[in-house]
Amino acid sequence: MKFSIGGPLKLAFRPWVEGLENIPAEGPAILASNHLSFSDSFFLPAVLDRKVTFIAKAEYFTTPGVKGRMTAAFFKGVGQLPVDRSGGRGAGEAAIKSGVDVLERGELFGIYPEGTRSPDARLYRGKPGGLARVALASGAPVIPVAMIDTEKIQPPGKVMPKLMRPGIRIGRPLDFSRYSGMEHDRFVLRAVTDEVMYEIMKLSGQEYVDIYATAAKRQIADAAKAQKQAHKEAQKEAEQARKAAEQAQADAEPADKEQSSS
Repeated sequence: MKFSIGGPLKLAFRPWVEGLENIPAEGPAILASNHLSFSDSFFLPAVLDRKVTFIAKAEYFTTPGVKGRMTAAFFKGVGQLPVDRSGGRGAGEAAIKSGVDVLERGELFGIYPEGTRSPDARLYRGKPGGLARVALASGAPVIPVAMIDTEKIQPPGKVMPKLMRPGIRIGRPLDFSRYSGMEHDRFVLRAVTDEVMYEIMKLSGQEYVDIYATAAKRQIADAAKAQKQAHKEAQKEAEQARKAAEQAQADAEPADKEQSSS
């Protein structure tokens, strides 16, 4: 990926990077990033010398058809780990174990604490079940990362990217060794996650919203559905009003003719 995609990607988009010195030359570390675009998982590894292993949604590995098989082959080829986001405890535990395994090999593990892409370029509440548990179970430092303007390059649903310069800000490593052995304490998990999200917010300059991005997406979808229904109702009422006006005009024509005859 670095040779076949990373080089041309850097040449075409010329991403700027701040804080590259915060990435260790060797040893385990967790890269915790905001998530604005599908392209985030390409730009960040492209600017680093080391390999980054992300967890990716299971749909990328299980979608049927030729396109689905090609997508699965690509993600497997670059070493990405499938994770079932349906909420099952077993799936979540498997994702955490996979992340810890990557770190125990002394590699870089990438994760998006928001759990999904931001629907409106704002920063949403981090989910504590993944990032914090992997950090505390592995003892690896957490490096906050902010992707800048990648949502403008490739918004959700858009295939062809727009040529413009994205940015990447990499913060200083965060040490959570003081919470060692407390990876099952939900208050500790929340505190660790919130601290990381605060650092990402400072790096990115995004507006912070204290709800989960998945909930925000549901709200946006519900609002769009309500707007569509309201538009449909307005069109129906307008059509009824038009028909009523036409009927009133048709009823008035015979009376006008009678008056003219008399």
